[in-house]
Amino acid sequence: MSGWARLVCGRATKWVVLAAWLILVVLAGPLAGKVGDIQKNESEQWLPDRSEAAKVLDEMPTFQGQKAAPAIVVYERTSGITPADQERAAADAQRLGGVEGLAGPVSPPVPAKDGKALQVIVPLSMAGDGWSQSATRVDAIRDVVGKGGDQLTVVVAGPAAIFADQADAFDGIDATLTIATVAVVVVILLFTYRSPFLWLLPVVSAGLALMSSQAVIYLLAKHAGLTVSGQGAGILTVLVFGAATDYALLLIARYREELTRHEDRHVAMSVALRQAGPAIVASAGTVAIGLLCLVVAQMSSTRGLGPVVAIGITVGLIAMMTLLPALLVIFGRWLFWPVRPKAGVVPDHSRGLWARIADAVARRPRPAWIAIALVLAVLTLGVVQLDAHGFAAENAFVKKPAGVTAQETLARHFEAGQGQPVVVIGNASAAPQLTAAFQGTDGIAQVGEPQLHGDRVMLQGTLKSQPDSDAATDTVKRVRDAVHAVPGADAITGGNTATALDVSEASARDNRLIIPLVLLVVLIILGLLLRAVVAPVMLIATVVLSFGAALGVSTLVFRHVFGFTAADTSFPLFVFVFLVALGVDYNIFLMTRVREEAAGHDPTESVKRALTSTGGVITSAGLVLAGTFAALATLPLVFFAELGFAVALGVLLDTMVVRSVLVPALSIDLGRRLWWPAAPARTAEEDMPVPAGRS
Repeated sequence: MSGWARLVCGRATKWVVLAAWLILVVLAGPLAGKVGDIQKNESEQWLPDRSEAAKVLDEMPTFQGQKAAPAIVVYERTSGITPADQERAAADAQRLGGVEGLAGPVSPPVPAKDGKALQVIVPLSMAGDGWSQSATRVDAIRDVVGKGGDQLTVVVAGPAAIFADQADAFDGIDATLTIATVAVVVVILLFTYRSPFLWLLPVVSAGLALMSSQAVIYLLAKHAGLTVSGQGAGILTVLVFGAATDYALLLIARYREELTRHEDRHVAMSVALRQAGPAIVASAGTVAIGLLCLVVAQMSSTRGLGPVVAIGITVGLIAMMTLLPALLVIFGRWLFWPVRPKAGVVPDHSRGLWARIADAVARRPRPAWIAIALVLAVLTLGVVQLDAHGFAAENAFVKKPAGVTAQETLARHFEAGQGQPVVVIGNASAAPQLTAAFQGTDGIAQVGEPQLHGDRVMLQGTLKSQPDSDAATDTVKRVRDAVHAVPGADAITGGNTATALDVSEASARDNRLIIPLVLLVVLIILGLLLRAVVAPVMLIATVVLSFGAALGVSTLVFRHVFGFTAADTSFPLFVFVFLVALGVDYNIFLMTRVREEAAGHDPTESVKRALTSTGGVITSAGLVLAGTFAALATLPLVFFAELGFAVALGVLLDTMVVRSVLVPALSIDLGRRLWWPAAPARTAEEDMPVPAGRS
């Protein structure tokens, strides 16, 4: 770290560092702007590779010629469809034949059994960039058919309309999220530093880190097969800004402290990097390695998220350990105006809020940690109300979009599963038996004519229930059991409902595998960093307790305040990984300082000194990270709103309660046993004989 410090903040080399970053920005800027071009948000990107639904998606183009999704135009008149309505729908069907992106012929109007609606099916291509173009193509259909009039309502439903709503939700997500995140960071930094200038350097450094990481991710997606989703790109933005700004806060706090001890700012920064650098590197490494555990996931989207966010964390660390120190020493002490640190004027940390908190915790540590642990355990009970089996279409958006409303109109007059069939593909030689088994399954309204291609056959069945309902999921399970039992059929079952089922099952498997793996990896890293066994176990236990409390409270808030009735299947895993990795961050900052102080003070005094000196900056870092994740709530998807709220709450709990009271109280209560088996050297005071009458 000494050599690193001399490189990045040397009198001449600081300019080399700045020049290198300027060159990198020129090269990275154009590539970063193309990240949206390589995002993959199609349903197959969320599927485990070996699932039945994924295999069906692979085979379907051989029957259909290309991937397709129907847009269903619904004409509704509650008093009954008139001949004029039929003529209008027929004319519209003719004109819809000219819409760009069709995957086949437009159907003629089909009347509902109740006589109150008509439907026209428009198959849209999902090949290539079809998903991202779905919003434009559905809008073109709406332009052709209009909205109706004279008590006739015309809406566009079907999978293509839902895809269009999703594409609209992701459109511009990077810009919206970046603006919201930067605004949050700027406000918090202004409040923290109370300087009109100092906040600029962390924000600029974090922004360049985000741009550089996006460029790296673009190159890996383009040339190395990395999967990047809109979900991953959004999380990358908040995580890079949040984590990188945290590292900046910790470095600047130590730099300001050293400026009061050294006249030369280059020397002050060199000392600050040597003292704070190892903890920052260890924290970033823990987060990055913990997030890389996601690569063992079955879910393609989850598997791709690990490297994406790990790259962001790594590039953010590099920026804050190179560019930021160089900029700070280039601009000098005036950045801290109006309260510029002066050499020889060392701030007194023995007074103030954190000194009082440290004294209070030290007076009665055992009652303090027991009370906090019990409260967090009680809050965890809210998890029993968590429904993380995925969203029905109408529940996936913060506000109900047009496609969801249209789907409700469609369901009032036609079979609920219209436009989202269950698909069975098997050997053509078993077509009659497959058809009989499929048609005879409870929950299937009807099965269409077999489509043959070579020695394989495809059957499509209409569900009686809504495709995203529990009843539909049960029907798909029964279909799979029925067609698997047909001898020699080699049958597989897919479709939207089957996709949701496979995603749910894969997510459950990922949770069982990745959660213990992350705990083990983080525990090993903490053990190597702190050179102890007890301290890492204690820290992991407190972070898990904090995670449980955050998830429990969030579940209650979602259900009873926001009205969110469900959560995405990946929600518990993502919250866990982020809170454990990021929560351990703050404990690393605190405990490395405790260990540093333990070499010269008794256990109680070392904890008090560490908490007093780090309390303010770690709290500010927690507020920044919580604020950046809260920025996810600006997006129109429930998944982002729930993830942002839960992680923000968890970070605040970890910062304000776990790291401020629970961990210090436990550390004091454990004493030198905390560092077993390699406890720091005892102080001279501790080695003195105990006077008579004292024990």
